[in-house]
Amino acid sequence: MTTTTRLTGREVRLVERPHGEPRLDQFALVHTEVPEPGDGQVLVRNLWMSVDPYMRGRMDDAPSYIPPFRLGAALEGGAVGEVIASRDPAIPAGATVSHFLGWRDYAVLNAPDVTVVDTTLAPPAAYLGALGTTGLTAYAALTRVAPVRRGDTVFVSAAAGAVGIVAGQLARRLGAVKVIGSAGGPDKAARLVTDFGFDVGLDRRKGPIGPQLAQAAPGGIDVYLDNVGGDHLEAAIDAARIGGRFALVGAISQYNATEPVHGPRNLYTAYSKELTLRGLLVNSYFPLFPEWIEQAAGWLADGSLREEQTVVSGLEQAPAALLGVLRGANIGKMLVRLEEG
Repeated sequence: MTTTTRLTGREVRLVERPHGEPRLDQFALVHTEVPEPGDGQVLVRNLWMSVDPYMRGRMDDAPSYIPPFRLGAALEGGAVGEVIASRDPAIPAGATVSHFLGWRDYAVLNAPDVTVVDTTLAPPAAYLGALGTTGLTAYAALTRVAPVRRGDTVFVSAAAGAVGIVAGQLARRLGAVKVIGSAGGPDKAARLVTDFGFDVGLDRRKGPIGPQLAQAAPGGIDVYLDNVGGDHLEAAIDAARIGGRFALVGAISQYNATEPVHGPRNLYTAYSKELTLRGLLVNSYFPLFPEWIEQAAGWLADGSLREEQTVVSGLEQAPAALLGVLRGANIGKMLVRLEEG
């Protein structure tokens, strides 16, 4: 494939590492020439991109399970787009694909780094939410890491977020008799119950979460999906029954911390209750994607799984969208709908 006019596109770069909460001036929107795809590559026009809490950790120059973002380079993250040129016979132009080079209008990728998605099963944006890594995270957490058993009481923190909304509904489907969620603010807490099938919605802004959880689950909890860390993890340890299972997914309460963060003060209680606390990195569970999508696409289609999205428009708004996620501004999945620059 040879183009007669070279494309230009925009990308968002990290220009300064934050100390504490990121600032908008630490990002830059840059126009750049888009290279032509080589053999075995595809050129994708991005339609949607995801912003996620874990991206805050990549803004620091610190060792982690995933490399930090490079200063002066485009950020990365989940995206869905249309193949507009292909030099791989297995991926035709016009295909819709998911990949990991978001934060830009156009992306040139090696064919193995994209996944063709079936837009007859669900809209493209769903593959960044319920059918993407957030949905898979909830599924892996509650079926593999901290499996829900029939009759369990389940607690999900940050339950109005992308993982939490799916997790609450999935816990019920897996046989939980009571599903409790926490969220930031009375409106979010109420929507957990009215819209997403939770039995109780706790408002973390109302007061300490420990007494609220104890009141909501006087008999204790069996499973905890932790997206928050800190006081929520401590409260869940106190509330856990003997042999409780915890999936440690995220710790958004400490991502912007500038001082050392204290761990749960009651960790010995986890020993005495014989709790299982197990971390989860979603990339370890990618082989479950076909299994999850086959089930979840049907549930989305028949309405038994509800997805929520908070959408902002324009690549230039992506940094503000990320800051919004870190502040809890979203319900469900925060997405950026891209527009050509």
